[in-house]
Amino acid sequence: MFIHSVTLDADKCMGCATCIRHCPMEAIRVRNGKAFILSERCIDCGECIRVCPHKAKKAVFDKWEDNAGKFKYRVALPAPTLYGQFNNLDDVDYVLTGLKRLGFDMVFEVSRAAEIVSDYTRKLITSGELKTPVISSACPVVVRLIRARFPHLCDHVLPILAPIHLAAAIARREAMESTGLPSGDIGIFFISPCPAKSTDVRMPVGLEKSDVDCVISIADIYKDLLKQMNKVTTPEMLSHSGLVGIGWATSGGESAGLLEEKYLAADGIDQVIKILEELEDEKLRDLEFIELNACPGGCVGGAAVVENPFVAKARIQLLRKYLPVSRNKFTGRDTKGTEIGWTSSLEYVPDAPLSDDMTEAVKKLQHIEELTKTLPGLDCGACGAPTCHALAEDIVRGKAHRTDCLFILKARLEELFGEVRGGIAPKTGDKEQ
Repeated sequence: MFIHSVTLDADKCMGCATCIRHCPMEAIRVRNGKAFILSERCIDCGECIRVCPHKAKKAVFDKWEDNAGKFKYRVALPAPTLYGQFNNLDDVDYVLTGLKRLGFDMVFEVSRAAEIVSDYTRKLITSGELKTPVISSACPVVVRLIRARFPHLCDHVLPILAPIHLAAAIARREAMESTGLPSGDIGIFFISPCPAKSTDVRMPVGLEKSDVDCVISIADIYKDLLKQMNKVTTPEMLSHSGLVGIGWATSGGESAGLLEEKYLAADGIDQVIKILEELEDEKLRDLEFIELNACPGGCVGGAAVVENPFVAKARIQLLRKYLPVSRNKFTGRDTKGTEIGWTSSLEYVPDAPLSDDMTEAVKKLQHIEELTKTLPGLDCGACGAPTCHALAEDIVRGKAHRTDCLFILKARLEELFGEVRGGIAPKTGDKEQ
């Protein structure tokens, strides 16, 4: 069973095929004039949301107003990306105070957990316990991409909780200690820049269950939060993180926090795939750490943000000038009783098999390769599949036909037309054209 936060509004879809050409997993098809998403392939990267000219793709998030009343005590987990959405912000406490005025009882910065993760990662790399180059596990899209397409790199992925999950676990423990309430009465709300985080909360990788209860998009909460921030004259002193943690909002921020020279940071799903392909070909073995973000510019480029990612990145850089380097350290095997490492290893999750019988699957694979050679090789997408190879696979799976290819259909129609013309004798007095 797959749970996704990227969905399709069929009523808005015009079948233009723009999305199928941009999906990195070839997870979208257009049939009968409408696009649909192959659930087993989607990694919730949000690329289709960005490129759809008809706004037919959308991200599904929880609504603050629908869930606030379900808990006696509400904790906000703002992603550091949130700070880059506001103009002329020189103190993150305005944002954190605004969140409390919005109705949250407590605020716990995800950037605090990011600093703990950075410190622990630095210790692990120094100890030599990890297989290098180490690939960051912070971006859930990248982790799912590796799990599906690059299984040989699974053991390179950093086996540490992403800051969102670590922050939620620590925040829940602190809230229970300070209020005396049971866990069920405490709601943890993550304020997210992208739909992939929402999916990761519902189907986390590396742990059995996330402590996050609801995921709210930055875009949904932005206007109400801004109104509350504008009412703040003297903010509460709530921030407990430095430039290392807040720097995680942009590409290269996590790497910079490691104080490591042999690292690479790349962003944008196309560049991420290229880096993983080079790593799989053993071309980047001299590096110690690789930070990959599926969104352009890092989390500031998520599909659920308000501000232009380049503007948001510039604001984050300016904001960091007023902050200490770091205010959080890893103090032991766990943090306040919270396990920081994954509880399960990353394993290859293959696509739906061609057949449960290995012999039959091999035959079908050979058939796909042979069929691909008979197709034009233009990868135009006019057939509703992203590539000719994808169309061949769909045909073998019984979900498409060769004549879905417009070029083959045209050739077939011309052939039939020729047969019809050749089989009809001309009438008396008519001249054959």
